Amino acid sequence: MSNMFCFQCEQTAGCKGCTGTQGVCGKKEDTAILQDELTGALIGLARVADVSEPTSSTHRAMIEGLFTTVTNVNFDNNAVQRQIDAVRRERKKLTSQCSSVEYDMKELWNESEDIRSLKSLILFGLRGMAAYAFHALVLGYTDNEVNQFFYKGLRAVGDDLGMDELFPIVMETGKVNLKCMELLDKANTETYGNPIPTTVPLKIEKGPFIVISGHDLRDLYLLLEQTKGKGINIYTHGEMLPAHAYPKLKAYSHLKGNFGTAWQNQQKEFANIPAPVLFTTNCLMPVKDSYRDRIFTTEVVAYPNMVHIGEDKDFTPVIEKALELGGYKEDKIMLGINGGTQVTTGFGHGTVLSVADKVVDSIKNGDIKHIFLVGGCDGAKPGRNYYTEFVKKAPKDSIILTLACGKYRFNDLDLGSINGLPRLMDMGQCNDAYSAIRVAVALAGVFKCNVNDLPLTLVLSWYEQKAVCILLSLLSLGIKNIYIGPSLPAFISPGVLDVLVNNYSLTPVSTPEEDLKNILG
Repeated sequence: MSNMFCFQCEQTAGCKGCTGTQGVCGKKEDTAILQDELTGALIGLARVADVSEPTSSTHRAMIEGLFTTVTNVNFDNNAVQRQIDAVRRERKKLTSQCSSVEYDMKELWNESEDIRSLKSLILFGLRGMAAYAFHALVLGYTDNEVNQFFYKGLRAVGDDLGMDELFPIVMETGKVNLKCMELLDKANTETYGNPIPTTVPLKIEKGPFIVISGHDLRDLYLLLEQTKGKGINIYTHGEMLPAHAYPKLKAYSHLKGNFGTAWQNQQKEFANIPAPVLFTTNCLMPVKDSYRDRIFTTEVVAYPNMVHIGEDKDFTPVIEKALELGGYKEDKIMLGINGGTQVTTGFGHGTVLSVADKVVDSIKNGDIKHIFLVGGCDGAKPGRNYYTEFVKKAPKDSIILTLACGKYRFNDLDLGSINGLPRLMDMGQCNDAYSAIRVAVALAGVFKCNVNDLPLTLVLSWYEQKAVCILLSLLSLGIKNIYIGPSLPAFISPGVLDVLVNNYSLTPVSTPEEDLKNILG
């Protein structure tokens, strides 16, 4: 019998859970077991931290450990074991208690359906929030409330609590994640400047180049510094696309454009690529032989037998590989999913709020009748063309805000403009849901109404745990009538779903036509 059970991502087998020898994401059974052991050790650390004051190194071990368990981050058993060892060392610094404080994840999987569902929401929300906390941490930004909540949340996962006790902690997870996203927004903008609207070409110029994927802006900055004057161009991939909008990063002339489309297409798009790829975070897929010698990882991302760049951040192996491979002999024109040759990004809250008067006037005079936020994670599972069709069918008097990698379904479309405002505005990475919230709250203030009374609808796609914590943040703010898809999480029980539907009018997506009809009346 398999000891593997995992249902934390959208593609989980049969919409029930991955068992057997390998998950749908490519995670092997032994890796899944180690990640459960790591989670149990983290719960043990949280229990000890309740009676002994954690230190900055305790916080880092907690954040890195949670981040390691996010989908498509770490496939390397040795790397996961090192995280387990680091967590246990931190626990021993705080207390001499034995390993009995650790938690066996089988206890969670065997809980009653509703309890398991609420605890999973907390756990997966914490994993997503840890990714954001990590990106802020490496830039020198931390928040004590955020750090302390990791311990509180994990203790709740391991404790014998009922639904009435767990549900407030679920909502608190969302509330604290909002503060964490605000912290990361501050870290990114104070370090690299406020994003500005930027057009990003999809063309790859001839000559040596490096593709950098993931979310970590600091890794990109360090790579740009180390490649100055070396004749190597840098191209973003996936969630690194919004980096082009930050003034300090876009100042590097060898940051040229964006490579490829969404993360789930990497196994095809990276095949025989004449350049190395550096993964700074998820989403890393099982590596194919056609590009195995070109993949490099850093931070908590790891894959067996890949070259890993350590804390010294010496990217020399990546640079040498780029020069060795030489890049394309001629310029290569790459296309977006819909055939476009460029995309735009950089419409963060600073930019959108700077033209808030134009947005408000356009709403008041009827030129803009509705605003849709269509964003979230992308994925390979059938049904995600819903988001492409939704955007295409949205009325021409509507604005589309987007963020995260779900935008690759439609971000190369030319939707035109309304009174000089682009109809399609990319607000950034998944953590830039904070920008969308800032804009919504500001508009509600101008119109002297509740956010739920605005002509605004959120249409979200989810895949992994960062989308979970964002959804919890939205719910914690009391935002209702959110459409979510392409399928509901396997870890949401019917009982918990009833609560979310009744209290927040959370709605599974159906068809673009039907949903637009229901939204617009």
